[in-house]
Amino acid sequence: MSSRSVFSRIAAATVAAGLAVTLAGCATASGGGTASTEASGSALDRVTEAGVLVVGTEGTYKPFSYHEGGAGDLTGYDVDVVTAVAEKLDLDVKFEETQWDGIFAGLEAGRFDIIANQVSINDEREEKYTLSEPYTVSPGVVIVAKDNTDITSLEDLKGKTTAQSNTSNWYAVAEEAGANVEAVEGWAQAIELLEQGRIDATVNDKLTYLDYMKQKPDAAIKVVAETEDPSLSAFALKKGSDDLVEAINDALAELREEGTLAEISEKYFGEDVSK
Repeated sequence: MSSRSVFSRIAAATVAAGLAVTLAGCATASGGGTASTEASGSALDRVTEAGVLVVGTEGTYKPFSYHEGGAGDLTGYDVDVVTAVAEKLDLDVKFEETQWDGIFAGLEAGRFDIIANQVSINDEREEKYTLSEPYTVSPGVVIVAKDNTDITSLEDLKGKTTAQSNTSNWYAVAEEAGANVEAVEGWAQAIELLEQGRIDATVNDKLTYLDYMKQKPDAAIKVVAETEDPSLSAFALKKGSDDLVEAINDALAELREEGTLAEISEKYFGEDVSK
C-alpha cells in the first residue's frame, strides 16, 4: 500500500484510521485462509501471493473426499490429487468442507479458489465456470451376478430388469436400452437386489463399482460391458481463472507423465482411472 503525505495532524489521523480498516480487511481475506474476493489481479497472482490454494470439497464423499471412520484426517482420491497439484505449484493447500448443494455458491462467493469434488464436465458447467482438464475418466458399466451368462452388452438389457436410482443418468441409460427399470435409493440397494437374484443387472458408474470391489473383493458380481461415453471429472474454478487453470493443467500433465496420478488411482480403485 502506498504512503501519503501528511498535511496536518487531522489528516494524519484520518489516513491512519483508513489504513487500519484496509489492513484488517486484508487480514480477513488472506490471513484467515479463505480465497481472495478481490477483483483486481489474476487468479494465479492472488493464490501465488497468498501461498495457499483454498479448496472446496464435501468431506463426506468416499472414496473421493472423506474422513476415515468419520473422524480421521481428510483423505480421498480428489484430496490426494489436488494436494499433489498444489505441491507442483509450490502452494500450501487448505480445505474448506461444505455440502454439495452449496459448493458452487461458495466458489462464486470467493470462499475457495477451486472445487475438488468429482465435478462432472458438461455444457452448462463449461459455460458458467472455468474447468480444468479431466483427472478422472469413468464410463458407465453393466453389472450382473457372477454366474450370469445371458447379459454381455448394454443391448442385452432389453426386456431384463435393472435397478437404478431415479435421480441418476444411469436410469435413462438402462431405460433407453429397453430394460424394465426398478427405482431404488442408490448403489447399495441396487447391489443388494442383484445379489439376491431379484433383478438381472444394474448400470452404474465404474468408479463406484471399483470402490465396492476394493472393499468387498469376494462380492459375487462382475462387469460385462461399458458405456461408450465416459463421465469426465475436473476441478472447477470461477469463470475467467484462465491463468490459474493453465497452471493446474500443466501440473496435472506432469503428474500424469510421472505416474503419480496412476499411483493415486491404484491406491483407491486398484487401477488407473485418470485417463
